[in-house]
Amino acid sequence: MSPDPTVQPVHPSVVAQVDAADTTLHNPQRAVIALGSNLGNRLETLQGAIDALEDTPGVRVKAISPVYETEPWGVEPGSQANYFNAVVLVKTTLPPSSLLERGQAIEEAFLRVRSERWGPRTIDVDIVAYQGVVSEDPDLTLPHPRAHERAFVLAPWHDVDPSAELPGHGEVAELLAAVGDAGVQARGDVELRLPE
Repeated sequence: MSPDPTVQPVHPSVVAQVDAADTTLHNPQRAVIALGSNLGNRLETLQGAIDALEDTPGVRVKAISPVYETEPWGVEPGSQANYFNAVVLVKTTLPPSSLLERGQAIEEAFLRVRSERWGPRTIDVDIVAYQGVVSEDPDLTLPHPRAHERAFVLAPWHDVDPSAELPGHGEVAELLAAVGDAGVQARGDVELRLPE
């Protein structure tokens, strides 16, 4: 699909003014959320999760990565369908624990079943990083303890924020170069949209 010639890019100063005028968020924090789905209509489910995040008081979705198709992690090849993965950048006034509760509520709404580790799922909503917070809390370890070794998180995150850093691990670009992108393929034929 060719770009619409009547649509002009928004100047960064205008984006900054809009963000500054967003009075729904006071002292917002940046968070990185990874989404994954390998059951049902994967694209529709990812979009539904993004829309649900945007509908959350105190959360604003600011950027969405391209969609990646990835092989399941930690299971026999061919034993599960491939995942659609994406990374979402949000600004939020919710503390990490409340953002986690919201992510789990979204998983429940999409009938996520936790019957086996690395089992298939309708939706996975993971907080990868929250501002610069480092926490060993077993309920919500920040940053996500395995994000630095997972291309299905690093590749879309790098796309949406090329200068990103994973607290305690370094630049996302370097982490991605170290793990490689085998089994992770950009899907240019499908697209997620920012909620209106």
